[in-house]
Amino acid sequence: MCCMSFAKRGPCLYNRGMNLDISGKGIELTPSIKIFIEEKLGGIAKFIQKFDEEGAAELRVLIGRSTAHHHKGEVYFASANLQIPGKELRAEDLDADVRVAIDGVRRKLLSEIETYKGHLNKF
Repeated sequence: MCCMSFAKRGPCLYNRGMNLDISGKGIELTPSIKIFIEEKLGGIAKFIQKFDEEGAAELRVLIGRSTAHHHKGEVYFASANLQIPGKELRAEDLDADVRVAIDGVRRKLLSEIETYKGHLNKF
């Protein structure tokens, strides 16, 4: 199940059929961060419907601090592994703000999806 508080928010509309696994490293995953990830990355499901006819797509998201001793600069990272039948796509980003890093991962992952679609259309 993707949405945190079903009773308050209702069913998740962002993640249709795709499994979404969110984990953290060296950072507390607050409900607001989880909801932000669900909204930003859960929407990727509509771009991979063509590949995910059986609901086998899985998106694993890892966010955290790149180092424990740095306090300035690009200290937060976000990475996403999208497993679709026959292919795994990966995106990473670093930033001073965890939400900006998540946005960067979304942009890079969408670019990877478009590149993969382009390769499939050649054949």
